[in-house]
This record gives sequence, structure tokens and C-alpha cells, in this order.
Amino acid sequence: MKKISRSFLFVPGDRPERFAKAAASGAHDIILDLEDAVSIDAKPRAREAVREWLGQGNSALVRINSAATPWFDEDLKMIAAVPNAAVMLPKADERSLAHVVSQLPGRRIVALIETVAAYLDLKAVCAVAGVEQLAFGSVDFSTESGIADEDHALDAVRTQIVLESVRAGMLPPIDGVSVNFSDAALIAQDTLRSRQLGFGAKLCIHPAQVAPVNGAFAPSAAEIDWAQRVLAAFEASGGAATAVDGKMIDKPLVDKARRIIIAAASV
Repeated sequence: MKKISRSFLFVPGDRPERFAKAAASGAHDIILDLEDAVSIDAKPRAREAVREWLGQGNSALVRINSAATPWFDEDLKMIAAVPNAAVMLPKADERSLAHVVSQLPGRRIVALIETVAAYLDLKAVCAVAGVEQLAFGSVDFSTESGIADEDHALDAVRTQIVLESVRAGMLPPIDGVSVNFSDAALIAQDTLRSRQLGFGAKLCIHPAQVAPVNGAFAPSAAEIDWAQRVLAAFEASGGAATAVDGKMIDKPLVDKARRIIIAAASV
């Protein structure tokens, strides 16, 4: 099973002095942002700053501008020239994803689901070969749909994103940002809810969010102990039926134990 990233930290693409700090923040992935965090006038400057930093051998995801914007093609050309760049596509839909995959074959591509249309077409979006993972653009989705991202109002939407990801064999999806970055307990609570709903990671908009996010995805000591004992018992049995804590151990539980051990190594 592939070790996956748990925290994804956005950095404005026109603030190159922050790139290295973000990379050292403890975030498992950084996202150099050419889209929402950058003003129209600063788009070319941001693209050049990102290209230069990646050209020095650094690696990152780059949130390019959407296919409906005049900066999309130039963003793709820049990404194509720096092979250590992965792509996050905003306002992703089946057509724009297929185009990005065709232009950047073999690249890691994350599809940002933030429109009602894309959500209602999730099956087709997930069927685009070459897309590794979905991310939920919860703020934009909430704005367009009119469904407040409060309490459990968007649980059904989040659950469907998780289920479609599972059906397509993708990595567990990335949940949207917590707009609060000063209350570590609240960030951890939001992240725990994401984990409970089946998300495998969370977007961050401030370095202060990284540690609470990573911590909330970390399995507890009890979970790790259980997983280690399950795997030990399974190995000792040679794959035959066995039991731990008086309960039968079968393949789904062995797979769960393996996921816990991988998760423990990811934080």
C-alpha cells in the first residue's frame, strides 16, 4: 500500500520567499498556488517564481488556473517544462481533466472538486485515467450550492466523494480547508471528522494548521497496538484462520491493520 500525504499546505505563488518555509513546515505536500491566492496582475510573476523554484530541483504540487481562464495554457506549458511538478486542477471536470492528462502524461494529478456540476458528474470525473486523487473545494462548493459547511450539512457530499474515490481505486480524497487557523483544537476536531468520513488528508491554508492536521490523522497508541498484534498473529498463522482479543481475524481486518501501520508512518 502506498504511503499517502495527510497535510497539503497552500503557498501563494507570488511569494517565493515563503516556498522553502512551507516545505520545512512539516506539511507532507505543499501547493504552490497560481489561482485564488494570486491577483490578476501578479499571475505572470507568480508563474515565473514557481518555475524558477521548481527548476532548482524542488518538488511541489502546483494549483494552476482553471481551464476557463486565459492563464491555463501558459500554466500547463510551465508545468510541462519542470518534470518535478505535480498538478492540482481547480474547477475540475471530466473534459478539463482529460486535457490536462493528455498534456502532462505520467504526472501526478489532483482534481479539485468545487462545483456542483463536477460533484453531480463524479463518476465520469473519477473515470479519467491518470487522475490520482480528488480534493474537495468545500468553500467554493458551499458558496455555489448555498449549503453551509457547518455541523454535518455537507456530510452527504463528502461521503459521496469518498465512495466514488474508493470505487475508482483512487487514493483517499483530500478534504477542504478549515478557515480557522488560530484554534488548534478546532482544527483537530475538523480533521477528525474528515478522517471519520473516509478522507485521507486535508488542505491547509496556514502553517499553524499543519501539526493539528497531521496529529488528527495519526492512529492512537491503542490502534497501533491492535494493528501490530493482528499482523503478528496473521503472520504466525501462515494466513490461516486466527483470532486476536477473542475475535476472528480475516483479510479485511488484516488490510485495516496494514492501513493503520502505514498511517502511523505518515505523520
